Order: sequence, then C-alpha cells, then structure tokens
Amino acid sequence: MNLFHLENIHHAWPRRGPVLSGASLTLAAGDRLAITGHNGAGKSTLLKIMLGLITPDQGSVEAFGQKRQAEADFHDVRRRAGLVFQDADDQLFCPTVADDIAFGPLNLGKSRDEAAAIVDQLLTRLDLMYLRNAITHRLSGGEKRLVTLACVLAMEPEVLLLDEPTNALDEENEARLTDILRTLPQSIVLISHDAGFRAKIANRCLHLKEGQLVDAPVSA
Repeated sequence: MNLFHLENIHHAWPRRGPVLSGASLTLAAGDRLAITGHNGAGKSTLLKIMLGLITPDQGSVEAFGQKRQAEADFHDVRRRAGLVFQDADDQLFCPTVADDIAFGPLNLGKSRDEAAAIVDQLLTRLDLMYLRNAITHRLSGGEKRLVTLACVLAMEPEVLLLDEPTNALDEENEARLTDILRTLPQSIVLISHDAGFRAKIANRCLHLKEGQLVDAPVSA
C-alpha cells in the first residue's frame, strides 16, 4: 500500500499565479523522498496539500490507502503524518520544552503520566534531556529545531514531512539531526536545499520545476 499518492495536482496563489501545474508523486513504505526546487517553486505548498492544510485547485490526494477530499478526511492523515515546519517558532507555543512535547500526546487522549513518560523517553532518545524544563522561547535556533522534531515524534507518526530541517542549525546540531533521522523507522518526505544533507537521508529525489515533479539525482 502506498502511504501517499498525489495525482495531477494544480494550485495557484492569488497575484502569484500557478505554482503547481500537474504535480504527481507516490510515497511507499520505507521511502525517503527528497523534493528540490527553487524558492517559491511550491515545495512547501505540496507538503501542506498532502495534509489537507491547503486544498488544490485540481487533482487528487490519496493517503494511507484512501482518497482524501473533505476536511474531515484529513484528521486521520494529520495524526499519521507529522510536519516539521520550516520555521520552528511556528510550531512551538508552550512555556517549556516538556509542555510542547506533551501537547500532542495529551490531545490524543494520553494521561498526564503517560504524556510525561513519552516526553522523558523521547528526550533521552534524542539526547535532549538537559532541555526538559527549558523555557522554549529562550532556546537557540538549533535547539528549537530539534525540539520541534521531538514534538512531532511524540505523536508516533508513520510519515515525517520535513521542510528545510537544517535551517538555523550549526554543524554540530546538523550532525545530531542527521544521526537521529537515519535511525528512525518512518518514511520521510524531505525538502532541503542542502545536497550533502539530502544524500545522507534520502534514497530518491524529485525536482519541482514549472509546477511539475521530475526524477532527479539525490545529491544534485
């Protein structure tokens, strides 16, 4: 079963014109797919269409074996596919790191004790326990990026959608992120301008040009 299948996706923004003009992609279990393209090509728009955050003007979205069209169709998709935003500040809004990571599990119906156990398990696994009680808005850019990944992983998604995840990362934190992603079992869709990073994470690549996706080398 394909995890995602997007067929003939079209989308235009007011005053900007079309950004997607027949884009299609398939994500199978185990895939680690990189998507490249110039700034403004529509890469982030594509991720949001996969989650139903944007409705395409034309085309179809299938996720986890079902066609998704209405808003209600995507509730399950957003639980099973986690998006790490390009700007970490768009994703972190609780007072402390522990609160931010616990937010998702609590909203899934976990008890406070269960959510706290998930927080501690993830922070230990990601070697971030020293940030557990840190004030979120005081973190460095690199620390925020790693915490946003922890927030998404706390939801136990089957697919990770990563939008420029190396933004604001120094070499040390980028190396940590790379090590973490390479050990995760989830399928991944990765948007990144960093060819070296893509080569370490992805096993195939699509290039978004003139609104369509075409096969491309991972490290090009």
